[in-house]
Amino acid sequence: MAAEFDPYADRYEELVQDSIAFSGLDQSFFLAARARHLVDVTRRLVGDPATVRALDVGCGGGLSHPHLRKLGRLEGIDISEPMIETARQRNPDVEYHVGDGTRLPFEDAAFDLAFTACVLHHVPFDERDTFARELGRVTRTGGLVVVFEHNPLNPLTRLAVHRCAFDEDAVLLGRREARRRLGDAGLRPEEDRYILFFPWQGRLFVRAEKALARLPAGAQYYVAARS
Repeated sequence: MAAEFDPYADRYEELVQDSIAFSGLDQSFFLAARARHLVDVTRRLVGDPATVRALDVGCGGGLSHPHLRKLGRLEGIDISEPMIETARQRNPDVEYHVGDGTRLPFEDAAFDLAFTACVLHHVPFDERDTFARELGRVTRTGGLVVVFEHNPLNPLTRLAVHRCAFDEDAVLLGRREARRRLGDAGLRPEEDRYILFFPWQGRLFVRAEKALARLPAGAQYYVAARS
């Protein structure tokens, strides 16, 4: 998988933007929205985000990390060394590692929070359970594992994935599969929500998203599970 993503390290941001150009939105909109949900669910289910040690599995070039300054200690890992080099240059305050998500180079229970964003659909089908177990293994008892994924029920999401050069191998998974895989990994799913219903930000739309969280129409979703 590393060889698959290495050629895109220099153009990753451009290719993602091209795939969503039809929406009229910049990818920072989606990064900021996911970060807001991650910080919120961490605060509610773990505690003060400023006190947590968090791991981003499949972090790529670290594009989302400027939006996650509220997390106390953030680390990232990705299988692509060129992508990690880009992340280090972009975010010198974040600790980065090169490694495979199915064999994380960390001790058991090392983190309060482990999360992954739109990565699992790239993991081969027969390795997804191992990936989920590794997320749980490195998260302390009482900590949280959060998986963000594309919603395959949203036609615009499917269009964006189809248009993305490095998503040719993507096998999208629905919320139920993500929840089941976390449960099979020994984790206890506590919350799942559809997100990104509107192409706007603001308190009104944040409140509306919360009201619509069970409606399978958002562009993405997340599942949060207790370790």
